[in-house]
Amino acid sequence: MAYTQHVLAWMLKPGPRRMRIEASGRAGCCILSSAEVGVRMRLNTSRTRSQQELAMKLGVQPVTQVGLLTWERKRLLIHAAKTALAATLCWWLALRFGLHDGYWGAISAIIVLQSNVGATISASRDRIVGTIIGAGLGFTFSLFGSVPWNYVCAVFAAIIVCGLLGFRSSSRLAGVTITIIMLVQSNSRKALAFDRVLQVVLGIVIAVIVITVVFPDRARLALRDGLAQESLLLGSFFEAILSGFRGARAESIETLRADALALLRGNNQLLQAARNEPSGGPGWREGLALLAESERAIFDSLVALELAIKDSAGDGYAEQLEPMLGNLANDIHSGFHYVAGCIHKWQFNVPPPNLHLEEDIALLEQRMAQLRHKGREFSQAEILRAYAVQLHLKQLARLLRAARVETSRAVGQIQAT
Repeated sequence: MAYTQHVLAWMLKPGPRRMRIEASGRAGCCILSSAEVGVRMRLNTSRTRSQQELAMKLGVQPVTQVGLLTWERKRLLIHAAKTALAATLCWWLALRFGLHDGYWGAISAIIVLQSNVGATISASRDRIVGTIIGAGLGFTFSLFGSVPWNYVCAVFAAIIVCGLLGFRSSSRLAGVTITIIMLVQSNSRKALAFDRVLQVVLGIVIAVIVITVVFPDRARLALRDGLAQESLLLGSFFEAILSGFRGARAESIETLRADALALLRGNNQLLQAARNEPSGGPGWREGLALLAESERAIFDSLVALELAIKDSAGDGYAEQLEPMLGNLANDIHSGFHYVAGCIHKWQFNVPPPNLHLEEDIALLEQRMAQLRHKGREFSQAEILRAYAVQLHLKQLARLLRAARVETSRAVGQIQAT
């Protein structure tokens, strides 16, 4: 397999039947160039070296390139600087306005300030809710009984209240606040509770301002690049699967499957964070959610295809399906690249100029109908495997088309067909 900027050629081997993507014609026009995908696709630290190598092979210059100051190190430095800035501002403001125990605000800012805006907003919400519930219950239960029973009841009540209100992630913070208010020596529990809430709010406000104003890193943009990268990776996974159809199993298939699954999970986390960010345009949330769901469905279909071609070495029936089977596989592979480009550019209303997936499916079905009278020449297992591969290829083709068309409608680009 050799990747170039405009030409991708791959071959299923060994055996007399070979399905090849030609260097010209329909295959070449939809392979992404570095200009189409962008010279810098953001890769999270959880993404493996094989994914970075994949991006380079596809003509995408990964930001985690070799060097003293790589993109991930730059992100680390920026995040460290923003965290230090937020903590220092909170501490300075607490001193400026004479707030007691000003370190609480700095601690809150450090805890809630995440790598992107959406995750910071989510963490801030959990912390402020937990602090308010904990402060209220801590002060209330301090009026009744004595430690440890009132403390035990307060923590128990905080967990129950947070759970019933749908804020389970805030329950631990509520318990921490109760512990501070009820167990720290103070002349006034009320003043302690008020200071705690005030300084936590101060820390959260400063953290949100810093993450939004100073080199903002938005989860929705990272997710967009992550989904584009996922589409490229799924295309390579698809290629690796088909390279084992009547041929040797690709050595990279296990790595590609694991990388695709890890990237799916990472994108799901980014999707949750992106939902907390202000909208970046019409249909952003809906479009991103649709794409994430589509890529999960495509991954499941690829795993099913991988199982379908198991023990296919030596099959001869599929050879009779050429060139229709090869044309469909060719256009599906190009479709992965085309969808990745659509995601990166966030432009879905222009159909691919040289992909004919529905036509390929119709021609393959016609060819299989013509071969029914030859069924006795091949084993039943070969025929069933060929039909299974055909069904999975049809499913993948339609999932790719649906991903683009449905996202186009979600974001208001209704010209897509």
